[in-house]
Amino acid sequence: MKKLATLSLIMLALICTSNLSAQKFSGLDKSPMDMTSFPSSYKVADKAVRVTYSRPQLKGRSVSELAPAGEVWRTGANEAVEITFYKDANVGGTDVKAGTYSLFTIPGKGEWTVILNSNLNQWGAYSYDKKADVVRVKAATSNDSESLDAFSMAFKEVEGGAQLVMGWGTVRVNLPIMF
Repeated sequence: MKKLATLSLIMLALICTSNLSAQKFSGLDKSPMDMTSFPSSYKVADKAVRVTYSRPQLKGRSVSELAPAGEVWRTGANEAVEITFYKDANVGGTDVKAGTYSLFTIPGKGEWTVILNSNLNQWGAYSYDKKADVVRVKAATSNDSESLDAFSMAFKEVEGGAQLVMGWGTVRVNLPIMF
């Protein structure tokens, strides 16, 4: 009888375990999430700013097709980009309090408008609300000889702070951030 009870418990455990292992997981995202921070060295724990974004691919398309000039763009793929300032900062000449913001851009010729918006957890720019803008600044653009298929962001250290450099195709957008 004791062996039967033990066997029953083992069978019950196997049934419950097999149900747990039947969990379905989604496949890899075609626009994977990435993150960049400043200072960029992993050895520096005291970060000033961090950006979390998804990386769409050009795959033979042009930047202007996917991020049309004059229109608010989510600045990546999937969810709106989130930028967290761990310290008060000056972004493109405008003071910004420490906190987390959604980051949008409006592509243009020679410069892009960079927008920090107080509404978080947005999917793309579909629910973008201009009334929630905290900062709108102009960022200079340039062209590079190297073409990036995947949208990318990185920080470049400059005196007094950093530049958030956004790159896609041959377009580079440089946003100065001072601390």
